[in-house]
Amino acid sequence: MTTDHIVKSFDEELNRLSDLINRMGGLAESQLENAIEAMQKRDSDLAEEAVAHDRLIDDLHAEVDEMAIRLLALRQPMAGDLRHIVTTLKVAPMVERIGDYAKNVAKRTIALNQMPPVKPLFIIPRMGHMVRDMTKDVLDAFSNNDVAMAQDVWARDKEVDDMYDGLFRELLTYMMEDARNITACTHLLFVARNIERIGDLATNIAELIYYQVEGVPLDGDRPKADQASITVVEPD
Repeated sequence: MTTDHIVKSFDEELNRLSDLINRMGGLAESQLENAIEAMQKRDSDLAEEAVAHDRLIDDLHAEVDEMAIRLLALRQPMAGDLRHIVTTLKVAPMVERIGDYAKNVAKRTIALNQMPPVKPLFIIPRMGHMVRDMTKDVLDAFSNNDVAMAQDVWARDKEVDDMYDGLFRELLTYMMEDARNITACTHLLFVARNIERIGDLATNIAELIYYQVEGVPLDGDRPKADQASITVVEPD
C-alpha cells in the first residue's frame, strides 16, 4: 500500500500483510515448479520436497488471517484500505489452494515414478510452466495494484483450458489403445486437472484485484473453455 496514514504503525502493518502474501505466493510458485520438474525428471526426492513445503504455506495462511482480522478489528479501515484487507483475506486461501494442488501434482508424480513411463507428454510441463507464470504475474499484480497485468492473466486462462481439453482426449485415447496405460494415464489426468485448477485460481485472484482497485467487478465473460467433462472419444 502506498497511502500514508497518520498512524505510521498502520502502514507498517499493511506492508507486513502484503509481505506475508508475497511469501506465500513465492512458496506456492516454487512448489509448483518443483512438482513439474520432478515429473519431467522422474525425481521422487524433489517431489517429496514439494509435498513437504505445503506446511509452510499453511502456516503463513494462518498468520495472514490472524493479522487481517486484527487490523479490521483494531484499525477500522475504510475505502481502499478496507478493500485491500478484505481482498487479502480472500486471496490467501486461494494461494493456499494453489499449494494444495501443487502438492497433489507432486504426490501423483511419486506414484507415476513407480510405473513405466507413458508416451512423452510435453503438454503437461508446458501447462505447468504457463500456470506457474500466471500465478507469479497475478501475485505481482496484487502487490502492485496492477489492473492491466491482472486482466492479462485473466485472459490467459482460456489457453490453459484448451490445452487441458486436448490432453484429456489424448490420454483417453492412450487408455483405449492399451489397457496397461490406464493407471498411469489416470494419474496424469489428475495431474493435468490440478494444474488447470491452479489456472482457475489465478483467474479468480485477477478478478479480485480488479475489484480492489476499480471498486467494481471485472466486466466481461469469464474466459472458460473447459470441455473435458462432456468430451466423448470414439475408438478408431
